[in-house]
Parts: sequence; C-alpha cells; structure tokens
Amino acid sequence: MTLRGRLTGAFLVVVLGPVLLGAFFVASTVAAVDHSRSIERLAVAASTVRTSVDALCQQLRATADAVALTGEPAVAAGQLIGRGLAAAVLITDVTGQVTYASPGAPPTPWRDCSGPATSAPGPVRALAARVDLHDGAGALVGTVAAAQLVDPDFVARLAAVTGVAVTLLDGGASAARFTHTTESREVRDAVLAAAKTTDGERVIETTDGRYVRRIGPSSGQPLPLVLSVPSERPPGLPATLAGAVVLAGLLAVLAAWRLARVTTRPLVELAGAVDRVAHGDLTARVPVRSRDELGRLAVAFNRMTRETGSYVAALTSSRDQLRGHLAVLGDTLASTHDLQRILRVILHSAIAATGARAGAVLLVESGGVLVAQCSEGLDGRWPAGDQDGQEPLRVPVGVGVVGAVAATGVPQRGRVEATETPAGEPRCRTYVAVPFATPGGGPATPGGGSGTTVGTGTTVGTGTTIGGGSTAGSRGPAADADEAGAPAVALGVLALYDRLGADEFDDDDLVTLRTFAGHAAVAVDNVRVHEEAQRLSLTDPLTGLWNYRYLSESIRREVERASRFGRMLSVLALDLDRFKDVNDTYGHAAGDTVLAEFAQRVRGEIREVDLAFRQGGEEFVVLLPETDARGAAIVAERLGAAVRETPVVVEAYAGPIVVTVSVGIAVYPHHGTTGREVLEAADDALYAAKAAGRDTYRVAEIRPDVPMCEIPVPSGAVTPPDGLPRAGRPVHAQREPGGPARSESAAGVPESNPPGPAHARPEPTDDAAATTGEGSRAGPDAGRPGPGGGASSGPHPPRQSRGR
Repeated sequence: MTLRGRLTGAFLVVVLGPVLLGAFFVASTVAAVDHSRSIERLAVAASTVRTSVDALCQQLRATADAVALTGEPAVAAGQLIGRGLAAAVLITDVTGQVTYASPGAPPTPWRDCSGPATSAPGPVRALAARVDLHDGAGALVGTVAAAQLVDPDFVARLAAVTGVAVTLLDGGASAARFTHTTESREVRDAVLAAAKTTDGERVIETTDGRYVRRIGPSSGQPLPLVLSVPSERPPGLPATLAGAVVLAGLLAVLAAWRLARVTTRPLVELAGAVDRVAHGDLTARVPVRSRDELGRLAVAFNRMTRETGSYVAALTSSRDQLRGHLAVLGDTLASTHDLQRILRVILHSAIAATGARAGAVLLVESGGVLVAQCSEGLDGRWPAGDQDGQEPLRVPVGVGVVGAVAATGVPQRGRVEATETPAGEPRCRTYVAVPFATPGGGPATPGGGSGTTVGTGTTVGTGTTIGGGSTAGSRGPAADADEAGAPAVALGVLALYDRLGADEFDDDDLVTLRTFAGHAAVAVDNVRVHEEAQRLSLTDPLTGLWNYRYLSESIRREVERASRFGRMLSVLALDLDRFKDVNDTYGHAAGDTVLAEFAQRVRGEIREVDLAFRQGGEEFVVLLPETDARGAAIVAERLGAAVRETPVVVEAYAGPIVVTVSVGIAVYPHHGTTGREVLEAADDALYAAKAAGRDTYRVAEIRPDVPMCEIPVPSGAVTPPDGLPRAGRPVHAQREPGGPARSESAAGVPESNPPGPAHARPEPTDDAAATTGEGSRAGPDAGRPGPGGGASSGPHPPRQSRGR
C-alpha cells in the first residue's frame, strides 16, 4: 500500500474511530443514566411509601391507644374518626367477639400494620393498628383496632407523594391481579406482566420503556405494591447518532484524500531527516519548500534539532543536580522528625530544581489560616506597610492565590500584574503554587492545559492544572468536599516565585513541584503520626489520663525537681470503693462509664500543673507539685465530695450510680526519698482509708528512717502534732506543761485520723494561711485548677524536666 493510502486509512481510523466510540458512548451513557435515575427514583419512591405507611400506622396506633385509654371507647372513637385520624374503630373482647364497630367500617379482615411479611390472599380493604384494651385493674379485656381505608384515593395519595405510578395488588398472591392502580390503560398490562416476573425488590424494564419495582408486603409495610416510572430517554436518539456517524465518515474520507495528496512528497524528506535524528545525528535538516503547514513543520523540525542539542546538555546537568537534591531530601526524611528542617530541605530543593528566586512552604493552622513554616528569598518583596519582615507569611484560606489553591486543591501558575498583588502575599511577576495533603487523601487535581493567572486568581486563557482524578480525603484539613459541596482544603501549599531565566513557570515545574509537595505531605504525616504514637503510648484510652508507664517517669522527674529546688511533692492514691459491685451489678460498660466520668471530675478539681494517672483498674494517682499535706488533704476532700455528691448517670439505667472514693496521701520527702517509696506510702495510706470505712482519706505515717534533714525543705522545725508535714516559713514550737510540743500553725489542719465525719472540710486559719510558701498549695482554694483548667493528662503534651 502506498503512503497516500496508508495516510488515508490512518486518518479515517483516527477520525471515525473516536466518532464511532463517541456515538456508542453517548448511547450507552444515556441508557445507563436513564436506568440509574429510574432506579434511584424508584428507590426514593419505595422509601417514601414505607415512610408514609409507617406514619399512617403510627397514627392509627396512636388513635387505638387513645380509644383504649378512655373510659368511653365509643365516644372517643367517634371523635377521633370525626377528626380524620382513622376511618373506622373496632373493639373486640378477649374471645374475639366484636363489642363495638364504628358506623361505615369496611369489611374485615383488615391488614394489620404489624402483621407478618407474607400477605394473606384477597384484596386489601383497610390498614389497621391494634392495641390491647385493659380494665382499671390492668387485666386484658380485649383489643382496639383503628383502621384507614385502602381505596383508590389512598393509592392516588401515595402516587402523588412518591411521584411515580402506584398499583395495589390483590393480596400479593399474584401480580396479574390488582385492586387499585394509577397506571394508564395503555401500560397497565405491561407493568403487571413485568411485576409478575420480578422477585424481591429488583427493578425490571418493560418493553414499552417503563421501569417497574415491586415492594412489600414486608415488616412495617404490609401492602403489596408495584411502582413504575417512564423512561426518560429522548426519542429518535439511535437514528440521530447513526446519521451523525455517516456524515462524519463522508467528511473524513474527503479530508483524508486531500491531506494525503499534499503531504506525501514532503513527508518523505521529513522521514529521512527523522531517521537520521533517531540515530543520534542532531545536525540533520529538512529543506523548506513551502510556507504551508508542512513548511512550518520543516522549520519547526530544524529548530527542534538545534535546540535539542542544548537541551540534552542542560537536562544532563539538571538531572545530576536533581538526583543530588533528592538524595539529600531522602536522607533528611529518613533520619529526623524535625518538621522545620525537613520543610527547609524540601523548599531549598524545589527552588534549586525549578530555578525560582523565592518560595515558601505554608501549612493550614487552626482558624483556616495558612502560615509559612519556612521561606526563602521573600525579603524586600512585601508592599509598603504590609509586612515588617518579622512576622511569617500568613494567608487566610480562600484569599489570594495561595489561599485559593489551598481552598480548591487545584495547582495554579501564572503572571501577576504589579498593581494586582494579592493582599498579604509577596510581590512577584510569576508564581506557581501546588497544594499537598496527607498520604492517601488530598484535594482533587483535575487535568488541564496551560495559561496565565492574573491578580488574585483571575485566569486569562486556559487554567493551569495538572494530574487527574481525585482521592479520598484523610479526614483532616485535606478532606474531600463535604456533602454540601464545599471545596476541599489542602493540608498545605508549596509556592515559588519568579523563575530565573524564563518568563513563567511551565508544566514541567508543576510536575516537579508535585513531587516535592508529596515529600512535604509525607514529612508532615510522619511527624504527626510520630507525635500521636508518643501520645497514645503514654495515655489511657478509656479515661484519657496518663497511664502507668508515664507515671513511673513523671514521679521520678517530679521527685528530682522537688529535691533540686527544695520543694514538696504530694502524691494521692485514689481507689473507687466497691467498684467490683458496680461491674457485677450494672455491667462492665457501666463501669467504664463510671471510670471515664471519675477521670473527668479529677481533671476538674486539680490545677493545670498537676498530673493525673490511671494506675490500673479503678486505681488512680494524682501528683501535686509544690503541695504540702494540708493542700493535698484539701484536694482529697474536694475529690471525695465531687464523687460523692453527684452520682454518675448512665444512659442505659434508670437511676444514677452512687460511688465513693478512698484516698491515700503521701508527701515527699516526709514519707519517702524516692518516687517509688512515696507511691508505696500513698498506697499504704489508701489501705488505711479503706480500713477506716472507705469514702475518706488518710495521710501516710512519717517514716522514722527518712533523712529529711539532708533535703533543704522550708518546713517546720518540729513536726506538728497533727502529723501533717507542710511547706512554708519555719514555725515555732510551743510546749505546754505536761504535753508534747505543738506548732502554732497546727490550727485548722485535718488530723491523720480525724474524729467525726470522714469528710469534714478543715477550716483554714490566719496562721495556716501564713505558712503558705511560694508555689505551695495551702488553704481551701490552693487545689483549684488554674486558668487553663484541669490536669496535665492525656490531651496535653508531656511536661519536660525544666527548672521553675
């Protein structure tokens, strides 16, 4: 075959192939869309029918209940029928004998709303709801049934509500028999024939283009119904498509013959030159014989060969540089969790790979604001009075070029006029901005061509986007558009400004930036996963408090801090009393609810600097830095009152669950020189509180072997007779004749084993208040949470060992 014949055949295949495929695609798409929309309409109609029948059944059931609750059922039935709440009321005794039937009641049997899924044979005359009728003593004396007529008007109302044709079958026994229908006579037989062949609720298409679905009888919808909708396919579509294909074929033949004739000779020369270039000869040239398309093709080919040589050298150098940057980037990603360092490396590599003069990596923070995490080359680019050079770049999502990229998830590149610089963004002539999201989800990036963007995102020509498709969001800032159609917001944006050696950024720069944006997304995700893993490893999943692992680390750190600065540390060991009875009586789910609520109340009663832990089961520990025994006792009193005075409400049970808590108190350094010793002393005090009857607190006994004098704690020179060590200025001991020495500050301090009620709150005195040292807890308000509220538990990051 000659070149002309091959060109003609190829052109016909290229042209007619897409035309035929397009015609087939249009026909199949129209059919598929019509089928899908019809199925959706029938599904919505079926759901509407079930909802309507269920609402009617609820109304009838309420009517029957109203009749059953009145002393005069006949009078109540007449009034409810008169209001239109039911068409008839039937009252029977326990033997089934009718004791009252409203006038004009339809013949029985009536179809029961709560009847079985299979329908009894025979036409459906009425839909009824039945309730039991009891006398004053509560004994069953019969039933009350409220019914609504199932007549043509009822079927017509269902059709009006659903927007489809409705047919009520004759008891559901056979789809060929019907009681009432809104179908026209022309399509009725075809619809019934199709309904007879369908099973379940499958949708079937009739020969005349209607879609039929059969619903019921089923639980909650006892009526055997058939729904149908007409097809929405335009008439004459196949003939129109066939005519378009034939016309396109004729035009393609004429165009192919003409093009093959005028292109045969020059293409031979072009083929020879291309063959030489394919073998590496970049000096090959094609003679320009005309000024038509082939002549311009020859000119373009010659220019291409000239520029290809320079491009090869430039690409070789650029490839080597890119490999070096990617190697550095890979090493950085693999060796550190320092997000700032990773983003700086990514930004530097992106600038070097694209030849940009400046750039920034911005992440979406709370409040919907993009904040630059790192930037380069932005100095001197701010409009007068817009930036002072100290604050980082901040752009609200949806505002300006960068904000629009974050809001829509679509990359942009283009040129910005000097008079149209977006507010809050640096001055530039050209820009490119690419969004990124966490791995596995992100904004949609539809494919596109190239163009220029002016000002704050106004596109001139064809918009610039790359990639294709969309990915399911990660449920964070880069989540997909919500159900209302709001655009997805990216996790961050990589933006570059003013490319060196070129007027604008091109599509290759967009592709390159997408690679670096992907690295940035991986870096952010890795850092956040690492932080979340650290948090989960140190918190209790049920209560949100710190776990036992973090308790061991924290008590050691707090003891070291207290020893270094000469402060006190109080430890509270808490245990819910008889918690096993809660689990045995109400179940473990209720017990979990009690534990979670108890943890919440503990957070509400302690300061921001305090630490709350779940040691295991129903045992908890609270660390109170810079708090003496008096302050710890006040906190224990408040915790006991918070649990005792407000029972825990569990939704699955009618009444609240009453629980109490026992507390053991130990103070460093009076009850131990290490964290383990203080914790064991608090545990011993907890057992003492349990032995004292529970729902109380006890302070650990001071161990005689503790070398308290080795630690400079500003406490009393003589331990007060109440046995509670406390911080503050030194106190002077007074010795009464014949009695032990006591401290002036002892007034108002709770005893280690106080008489009377276990939870009597000690009243502070002026002397006691005066003993409060800087940072120590003393007095009734010393244990309250600070302005931040709550303890340093699960939601807060771990505190570092820093001096105060």
